[in-house]
Amino acid sequence: MLTKTKKQKVIGEHAIHATDTGSPEVQVAMLTKKIEELTKHLKKNAKDNHSRRGLLGMVADRQKHLKYLEKNYPKRYSAITKKVGLK
Repeated sequence: MLTKTKKQKVIGEHAIHATDTGSPEVQVAMLTKKIEELTKHLKKNAKDNHSRRGLLGMVADRQKHLKYLEKNYPKRYSAITKKVGLK
């Protein structure tokens, strides 16, 4: 789970403007951070199937956001994938 300070840090790094909290870039970055933390949890707790299902939902949601960016804003897509470390 992301703490408030971690969320603010991620939002600050990826925000387009000062009050940005919902742009696709911020959402992809937040989902990536959550996915990383949940992956660490699942390595320790291999039988936690409820969390595994949530992880798969987050991965699918991130993929939808990335697909939207790739289709409509290719430059922003390539920037966020490099910045987050997906490609």
